[in-house]
Amino acid sequence: MYRIADRLLARKAALEEHLFRREQSLFGLQETITLYDLTNTYFEGQSRGNALAAHGHSKEKRADCPLVTLGLVLDSSGFPRRSHVYKGNVNEPGTLADMISGLEKGSSSSGHKPTVVMDAGIATEDNLSWLTEHHYPYLVVSRKKHREFDEASSVVVKQDTECTVRVHQVFDENSGETLLYCHSTQREKKDTAISNRFVSRFEEALEKLRSGLHKKQCLKNYDKVMVKIGRMRQKYARVSRQFTISVTKDEAGGNATEITWKRHPAAATTDTHPGVYCLRTSQTGWDESRLWKTYTMLTDLEAVFRSLKSELGLRPVHHQLAERVSSHLFITVLAYHLIHTIRIRLRTEKITYSWSRLRKLLSSQARVTVSMRCSNGDTVHVRKSTRPEPAQQQIYSALGVASQPGQVIKTII
Repeated sequence: MYRIADRLLARKAALEEHLFRREQSLFGLQETITLYDLTNTYFEGQSRGNALAAHGHSKEKRADCPLVTLGLVLDSSGFPRRSHVYKGNVNEPGTLADMISGLEKGSSSSGHKPTVVMDAGIATEDNLSWLTEHHYPYLVVSRKKHREFDEASSVVVKQDTECTVRVHQVFDENSGETLLYCHSTQREKKDTAISNRFVSRFEEALEKLRSGLHKKQCLKNYDKVMVKIGRMRQKYARVSRQFTISVTKDEAGGNATEITWKRHPAAATTDTHPGVYCLRTSQTGWDESRLWKTYTMLTDLEAVFRSLKSELGLRPVHHQLAERVSSHLFITVLAYHLIHTIRIRLRTEKITYSWSRLRKLLSSQARVTVSMRCSNGDTVHVRKSTRPEPAQQQIYSALGVASQPGQVIKTII
């Protein structure tokens, strides 16, 4: 297995290019969108001799373990275009040029470069300037905290029983970008719940500090109380700016005697406009619906990372050598090529199961062996596949494969 992994890794660039071109021809894909993001996974062990292992921000809450980072470029259909392994403490914004610039050699025959879609973590001003300089259109989540939403000028881009999404489009003459302010009812519920929870915690902390002013062995010194309030503001920075806090000081004793606070509306942010987020793009000819639907493709990339980790064994990494780690992650990406091909085929027949769900459905069909003792002393072994259930037959028919794989094998001993 290690020898094969080494051979695969040595031909990584050629394999990725071949697979992507083959998938293009099979499914008629157009290189119009490029999705880019990073994820990381953790090592079992210390991996002291591994140059890729480094402590950083773990997306799996495993700060106790060294990490390794996987960068992935996908097309709009969800097929991996390119992958690269970085150190666990890599700076996300610094990887964009390294990953995207190599795609120029394989750009579409029409000469139009794909639109790059990425989240706010990578969408720094330097990266956007690089994309503009190299003539890549982009669609990203804005890092600006300021939020606006004009419901009267908005249009509905999604509406069902669970969620309604309305957007309105604004052209920024200063930057030459199109800004898309989006309001989601589902996201509004989430933002409101989070904000209320932090407000409640902040007020509870203030009340505890205030009541302690009149109790023995509690913090009373005015200067120390002000420091404590400053730390509380830092801890609850998301909501603390909505509060004006006053502290009364006893000039004679130097202690604080009373703490009062008042909540007031903040500026136009996610707290005063819950459920609103902003997209920015260099595309000027797309309408609101196309822009929003293109952005939501990032959720497909998140689903890819979840599949790589939970279904294909990306985590944890047990290898100790850097080249073995890269091989492990690359084999996982190759496996995803195969799985996504299967799911694309199934999707054309309205079958949208996850890979784990497909495995569970198919697991009940098996190859069985029946052994029978004959009167002459011989033993007859008959091996065959069981009949598929209706759900299994539907999957086989969609993929065009035999529903009873393998031949009937009869052996006499």
